[in-house]
Amino acid sequence: MGNKIVNYGVPSFIIVVWMGINIFLFVWYYLFYDRGDNFFYTRHLLGSALAWARAPAAVLNFNCMLILLPVCRNLLSLIRGSLMCCSRTMRRQMDRNLTFHKLVAYMIALMTAIHMVAHLLNVEWYNNSRQGVYDELSTTLSDLADMENTTYLNPIRTTNLNPQQIPLYFAFTSIAGLTGIIITLALILMITSSMEVIRRSYFEVFWYTHHLFVIFFAGLVIHGIGGIVRRQSNMEEHNFTLCKDQADDWGKIPECPNPEFEGGPAATWMWVLGPMIIYAAERLLRLIRYVQNVQYRKIVMRPSKVLELQLVKKGFKMEEDFFSVHIRSAGDWTDKLIEIMQKLPEGAQGPKMGVDGPFGTASEDVFDYEVSMLVGAGIGVTPFASILKSIWYRFKDNDPKLRTRKIYFYWLCRETHAFEWFADLLQLLEKEMEQRGLWDFLTYKLFLTGWDQSHADHVMVHFDEDTDVVTGLKQKTHYGRPSWDKEFEQVRRDNPASVVGMFLCGPAALANVLEKKCGKYSDVDPRRTKFYFNKENF
Repeated sequence: MGNKIVNYGVPSFIIVVWMGINIFLFVWYYLFYDRGDNFFYTRHLLGSALAWARAPAAVLNFNCMLILLPVCRNLLSLIRGSLMCCSRTMRRQMDRNLTFHKLVAYMIALMTAIHMVAHLLNVEWYNNSRQGVYDELSTTLSDLADMENTTYLNPIRTTNLNPQQIPLYFAFTSIAGLTGIIITLALILMITSSMEVIRRSYFEVFWYTHHLFVIFFAGLVIHGIGGIVRRQSNMEEHNFTLCKDQADDWGKIPECPNPEFEGGPAATWMWVLGPMIIYAAERLLRLIRYVQNVQYRKIVMRPSKVLELQLVKKGFKMEEDFFSVHIRSAGDWTDKLIEIMQKLPEGAQGPKMGVDGPFGTASEDVFDYEVSMLVGAGIGVTPFASILKSIWYRFKDNDPKLRTRKIYFYWLCRETHAFEWFADLLQLLEKEMEQRGLWDFLTYKLFLTGWDQSHADHVMVHFDEDTDVVTGLKQKTHYGRPSWDKEFEQVRRDNPASVVGMFLCGPAALANVLEKKCGKYSDVDPRRTKFYFNKENF
């Protein structure tokens, strides 16, 4: 339990607070509509479905306020930067933005389902009351009207259609009904296209359908304008406890004038306007950066169909005079891009490219740990190549802000050619560490998880050579997957009383394993070793 508190305490607390607010809003508004005197006559027509429709609406407002904020990348970078002087535990919560975004989306989906089912029942009961199916009071309440037709209770005013068709007619002609249909369809498309199998295989489907959020929020703001849930507005003149049993005398005796009703004001816009403005500013800023000119410095085709683009963009600050992007062949879009780049003449500029960012990520926190474990799987090694470069430059320049004194680097690949992507960088680091006598600064282990018999025979023949037959490095390649228990045990033994940052860029299955190991090998005692898990979105 102590280990779980170390690694999961803050995120668990955040989830508990979020769930607590959701529960509070649901219960509060349920009781408000279920017991409020000014909704007595409305409840007579609708029963408990009134409260079951309105309570989820309040929860929806709260979560629709939150849903955009976790995807405002500039906002998250700003918050992360402002927390640089604070606890790394708080900064780590910024890296769980997509997880929180999904949780909020699930809550929106659940509350939408409850809200929709309750209102479907409400429309049916409104219609039945209008047709005189229920008691005399329900019929009298449904027949109430005035010259301007504004103080009625039952929003179904049509009586000249087939009673079976009226609910459908109401759904497609009222503001609440039509916007509700549009919102629900948009939400269904966004959620279903966000499933991992679709997102991974048909990213364009996910990308374009997710932009239905514009329609979703527009419909959401308009949805409550119709005011179909109405409450009594003349409570002082018409006392329902006295008059509810004298419906025939309403308007005939002074103590029981006709009850008058009004729709509540639309409130959703007050919840979502702020986040919508923040998100609009976010997209505008990203668009401005996106259209800025980007120059190709060099185009390199790496082994295993990996394209390296060395780019230069004004305003980017880094240790080198360019930044590089590695793109692995993983589908029709990447295959087409690689094909275009391969056909370019030497030294030519590639197609026009937009580059957004840079944004803060989990890897930034590497510099705040005394000891860091970096784990890259396949192309997931890319962010750690830049981290290793940055740390090395800072180390050489004796940067006083650099706290890092030890790096453990693990790279897992399925095929031998993949190691050639960054072998030159590792060779450079290996050479400079040897010259400076700094072998203890970086410990790296490369793991090959797939090979054939011919490769195994070749390795056996050259086993006694000083350099590895795969990478050309002095550190020999390991075959198979790492024994993570041994690795964590070794790091804990070599670094007693240290705070170790574990950073992963790799698949979810590996993330689950390493996150559990961080909890297993962390110690609650502040005088002993702790492991903190950080993951790049992959």
